Amino acid sequence: MTLAALCLAAGAASAADPCADYIPQPKPQNTSRDIVGRDMDQLIEQGHMLFAVYEDNPPYSWDEGGKPRGVDVDIARLIADDLGIEARFNFVAAGENLQADLRNNIWKGGIVSGRISNVMMRVPYDSAFKCRVEQVTFIGQYAGESIAIAYDKAKYPDGGPLPAYFRFDTVAVENDSIADFYLSGFAGGQLAQGVRRYPTMAAAMQALAEGEVMAAMGPLGQLEFGRTNAIAIHQPPLPGFAVSRWTLGVGLHFAYRPLGYAADDAIRYALEDGRIADIYASYGLSFQPPER
Repeated sequence: MTLAALCLAAGAASAADPCADYIPQPKPQNTSRDIVGRDMDQLIEQGHMLFAVYEDNPPYSWDEGGKPRGVDVDIARLIADDLGIEARFNFVAAGENLQADLRNNIWKGGIVSGRISNVMMRVPYDSAFKCRVEQVTFIGQYAGESIAIAYDKAKYPDGGPLPAYFRFDTVAVENDSIADFYLSGFAGGQLAQGVRRYPTMAAAMQALAEGEVMAAMGPLGQLEFGRTNAIAIHQPPLPGFAVSRWTLGVGLHFAYRPLGYAADDAIRYALEDGRIADIYASYGLSFQPPER
């Protein structure tokens, strides 16, 4: 859901200068350290730091019997370990768009709890979008993600379906996701009758495994995590799909750049020595290197 909103929010900008059409915002007012976070020296002194991760979002982040699990959780621990401190986690719900998520979790706080994290994981990186959220530093690109189609091998013995197949065949998507918007608007809405919406991608993959639908479309990692022996995955050409591949990184408050540099260094080292690729492999996922 947040990626789809990012695509809409970025707007048009020139290829040479993605910030060329943007008028800077008023600078945010000063707030107390308890609200905006802590600098790196204070984090090291207190011995822990807080990471915002999305709740109920396997294989990336979820709570399993009180124990945080997932790719993003393990990468966050790499960052904290590199600083010699403990990683703690704030499981957050996805907001109406990425700007709301960053505002609520990184630089201002929600209306109710107001809890701010030091670093937010799984932030899509976009050179035009970053111009529009000056309160956040976007850094630490750690992986790529892309859209794929999972399908029932028995229903498609000759190979995986193309988007046009869903004029007649059923396909599961996460509600209000980028795959949902793409299929619903494809060819003037001709595929809409075949789209089946579920609250999460995990539920969509379960529907595919149980035979409720013939295929599912969404991020490759989530499809791989829900795959069974009867399910195959492919990545066919997706006509008219503006952003079928993207890069993921971290976000943090603009006032704490030394922490951002430290997090970026930790991620770079873990990319170079293969630890991040190993984390993906431990969950049965393909690692897609980021653009850095």
